[in-house]
Amino acid sequence: MSGANSSSLTPEFFILNGVPGLEAAHVWISLPFCFMYIVAVVGNCGLIYLISHEEALHRPMYYFLALLSFTDVTLCTTTVPNMLRIFWFNLKKIDFNACLAQMFFVHMLTGMESGVLMLMALDRYVAICYPLRYSTILTNAVIAKAGLITFLRGVMLVIPFTFLTKRLPYCRGNFISHTYCDHMSVAKASCGNFKINAIYGLVVALLIGMFDICCISMSYTMILRAVMSLSSSDARYKAFSTCTSHICAIVITYVPAFFTFFTHRFGGHNVPHHIHIIVANLYLLLPPTMNPIVYGVKTKQIREGVVKFLLGDKIVFTQDK
Repeated sequence: MSGANSSSLTPEFFILNGVPGLEAAHVWISLPFCFMYIVAVVGNCGLIYLISHEEALHRPMYYFLALLSFTDVTLCTTTVPNMLRIFWFNLKKIDFNACLAQMFFVHMLTGMESGVLMLMALDRYVAICYPLRYSTILTNAVIAKAGLITFLRGVMLVIPFTFLTKRLPYCRGNFISHTYCDHMSVAKASCGNFKINAIYGLVVALLIGMFDICCISMSYTMILRAVMSLSSSDARYKAFSTCTSHICAIVITYVPAFFTFFTHRFGGHNVPHHIHIIVANLYLLLPPTMNPIVYGVKTKQIREGVVKFLLGDKIVFTQDK
């Protein structure tokens, strides 16, 4: 086998084929992905800088947003540069251990992204249902511990992926029909029984995704009850408008995630493979690209901060939970 050690069935490297069937269009496919990556890096780094330097944004909601931005920019940087290398220079080779490392960071960071969205839902629940105790409940220590637990959860649940994948024999070849090292794509390249990989992947998806979605759903159920109990329509609108950015971020993140997850496991034969790969890449790129735009447009304090940074004007920030 090309690229294999003579003493084992572990390859020295994998060949990432990009988008099979659309090789002639690789350069054109790369252009929107490159543009989205630039927007994601500039937008998320800009948000992190703004939140860290603007004292009016030193509040729980924006700390969680900064954590989401850091997760997003790290996630797309884990995959996009290597993807562009494939599209532009036809450099498809990736070292076996580098592939496992990329696989680990992709799944750990997507799990962390889901966890941060869950924490942001809890933040909105506390802000709307317990406004007078908001700053005493969500202290800096609580925020730091919640972020650390979310990070450790992703690490502990995803790290077995690397061991389960490394144990598989790769006697059929070292080609992966993808632009990055995804857990199941790598496992399917083996000639061994990867049933355990599939089962454990499903368990992790349930433990992370379904748990976070249930927490988000419960938070917004209680938020809706609290908002609908308000007597004034203006008060209801103002309270719920603080959640619109977060709701948009949830939709942008989970819709491509569900499509990728279910087609990969249950509808793979009905969806063209190149569509699956393109959506899988959008799943990693769309949230990092759109989240800074959504929060920049929907959040008054961030808009004011951007104007203040660009124009150097002193702007009085409106306090808004």
